[in-house]
Formats: sequence, C-alpha cells, structure tokens
Amino acid sequence: MATTTERYDAIVIGSGQAGKPLALSLAQAGRKTAIVEREHVGGTCVNVGCTPTKTMVASGRVAYLARRAGDYGVRPNPVQVEMAKVRQRKQAIVESFRNSGQRQLEKTEGVDLLFGEASFTGPKTVAVRMNNGGTRQLTADTIFINTGGRPSSPPVPGLDSVPTLDSTSIMELDVLPDHLLVLGGGYIGLEFGQMFRRFGSEVTVVQRGKQLLAREDTDVAEEVAKIMREDGIEVLLETQALRAEQADSAIRLTVRTQTGERTLSGSHLLAAAGRVPNTDALNLSAAGVKTDKGGIVQVNERLETNVPGIYALGDVKGGPAFTHISYDDFRIIRTNLLEGGNTTTTGRLVPYTVYIDPQLGRVGLSEIEARATGRPIRVAKMPMAYVARALEMSEPRGLMKAVVDAETNQILGCAVLGLEGGELMSMVEIAMMGKVPYTTLRDGIFAHPTLAEALNNLFASVDA
Repeated sequence: MATTTERYDAIVIGSGQAGKPLALSLAQAGRKTAIVEREHVGGTCVNVGCTPTKTMVASGRVAYLARRAGDYGVRPNPVQVEMAKVRQRKQAIVESFRNSGQRQLEKTEGVDLLFGEASFTGPKTVAVRMNNGGTRQLTADTIFINTGGRPSSPPVPGLDSVPTLDSTSIMELDVLPDHLLVLGGGYIGLEFGQMFRRFGSEVTVVQRGKQLLAREDTDVAEEVAKIMREDGIEVLLETQALRAEQADSAIRLTVRTQTGERTLSGSHLLAAAGRVPNTDALNLSAAGVKTDKGGIVQVNERLETNVPGIYALGDVKGGPAFTHISYDDFRIIRTNLLEGGNTTTTGRLVPYTVYIDPQLGRVGLSEIEARATGRPIRVAKMPMAYVARALEMSEPRGLMKAVVDAETNQILGCAVLGLEGGELMSMVEIAMMGKVPYTTLRDGIFAHPTLAEALNNLFASVDA
C-alpha cells in the first residue's frame, strides 16, 4: 500500500532552543506545523547542556564554599559529596524543564509533535521513522533544520578501546572519580574539571595549545590557568595526547609535553575536545542541501540554505554554539518570515559566560581581535582584588578588561573573570547595545557596595 503523504505549512526538525519557539510561533501565525524530535524536547541545552551542567556546577560551588567556611569565621563540618544525590537533583531539574516544554507544544493548536528520526526524501519531503514504530511521510514548502550537535571524539590512538566519558555521560556518574583525566582545555573541559575537583576528585587537564580557552586574550587565559591551579587542578599546556590504554582498573594516557613523554594514570577519562553537527542521518543530499566537509549546514546571513524554503538554525549551522545564539536565530526567522522584517546575523553581538568559578563573561572583541582590525584602541584593565564587594565576600580572584575605540569612545568588547562575571559582562553589553560611550560608565553612579560600581574604576583605568 502506498504511504499517504501528510501536508503541512512548515516542518521543524529538532526541538532545541530555536526549534521549539519557532514551531509555536508558526502555529500561532496560523501555519500548520510538524515538529520532529528524535529523543527529548528541549535540545542540547535543556537535556545535556546548560541546564544539567550549571545545576551540577552549583553543587560543586556549595561544596567549595563549605570547605572554605573557616575563611568566613564559620565552623565547618567535614564535607561529603554524594554523587548519586547530585545526579538526582540534576535530573529532576532537567525533567521539569523538558516536560514543561513538551506540554507547551502538545497543547498548542496547529502543532503536531512527532517523536522519531527525520530524513529528507526530497527538497520538500521528509520521512519520519517513528520511535513507536512505522514511518510517516511529510511534505511542506518550508522546512527548518535545528538538529544541533553532539560530542566528538579526538583522534587519539587507543581511545576507542578504553572507557571514555563525554560531556553527556560524565553527568550520569553515581560514583566520584578518584582521578579524572580531561582531554581539552576549552569551556567544557574546564567546567567539568573544576566541578569534579570540587566534588573531591584529583583532576588533570591536557591542553594541546599554548593556553587554555584558545579564543581569549593571553592575559585572561593565564589568569584562568592560575585559578585552576590554585584549586588543585594539574594543567598541562602544549601537551599532545599520544595514546590511551587500559591497565587493570586504571586508564593510562601517554602524552608528549614540552619536556618529553609522560604517562598519566587516571580512574576516568573525559574527552572534551569539540562537537560535531547532527546531520549524518538527515540525508541532506536528497534535498540538495550543501554542508561543509564536517557536515555543518551552510547558510547565509538570513539562515537560508542553498535550497529555497529550507533554513538551518542553531549549532547545526556552525558558528557560535550557544543557546542564546540559537534563540536569536529563531528571532531572525520569526522577524523575516512572520513579521515582514529584514534582519540578519550580520554584526550581532555574541556574549557568553564560561561557568568556571569565578565566571568568565565575555562579549564583543578581545584585545587581540580589536588590534587585528587596525583601528586605534584603548584598553582598560583592573584586577578583581580592587573591587570592594569581591573583597567583602572573600572572592577577589580574576580580572576585568575592556577594549574601547580611541576615536569614538565606544566600547568594543569586554571580559570579566570574576565574581558574577557573566552578570557584569551583561551590563557592559547593554551599554554596547545602546551605543553608550565608556565615559558614561566611568562617571555613572552605582550603588555601593555592589559589583556594578567596579565599572567606574575599570573605565577610569583606560590607558592613554
């Protein structure tokens, strides 16, 4: 028997931070929409990214502060971390967020939520292999790809023969690693490395490059490394992983350091060296959608692929892999397709926060990036030890840094590595969005004692 093709106005593949609100907006605009989800509503952020990791980071910070209670004149008790309960708390919050999102889709008129694996059969047609059995054939003139990405495995000989954790599986541990080896000194590796150090594990971070957090200015990255080492984490820079092997109950990782080969021994190994797009099961060739050699969907500044009517949003299209960027992709599509607007990704600010402790919040250009433009710039820099509120809270680690245009006094970017660094960065971002010159923040009145008043002194330090 021929399979009936179901017609929709739009098909959304993936229910992440762009896909879910897009499906709701399309339906509310009167467009009958199918949204296809392979596993859980909410995408990476809710299920295996922001929500669970930051929930666990919070548990790690409580353990850290409990051990430091004596610094505040409080008699501390012995600190014991129960990983099973940490995991249970994390999972409860994830399920709450996930279920809320699913209920919202299910109760919205004009949206059909389908759980299954989607693949293109043509430029306007999609087959969905349903999780509960059978296949449904869908067609629509407008199709949106929001399938996200997943952890990649670095090409280390022997790595596939030893038990290896990634950013998803490490959050399911019910036992505390004795010694966690971390391959990768980027955002994911550092967040998990510091988190498990605070839970009580020994931690070694192996970073191939000259510094942690390759996108940051050298002085910021050096301060991050200093903080990691102060927390008892072994940080190995310019170190290449050569091979991995199992030795009884231990995992041995042979590395080449600046001084020669060395063998590390750990109970657990986390591979935190990047992500790949979820495009391999989409059969994009059937639709004629172009990708790069890594599988990333190619789009223009309006998020259009090379095939008319097919768009890509979020991590699957490459670029900054942040939840808020995915959500902004949704806003661009909504503005252009549903509101008659004309907006693009060109020139948008890309803020982010690395949830190490203290946090690193960053937006706009780094000093290195600003100097590469050739424009005249001025730099402001100040240690967090100069911030009264940070001292009062015994949290003085880190620094603040900003780059301004020497001719216009406009703020080009900032990095805040310090207590609530993400929130302070966001204040500066608001100034950048409003085209407020740095002198306004330098001379503004902020309540004392707040972290915000640090902006007075930071921008007063702008060099000549």
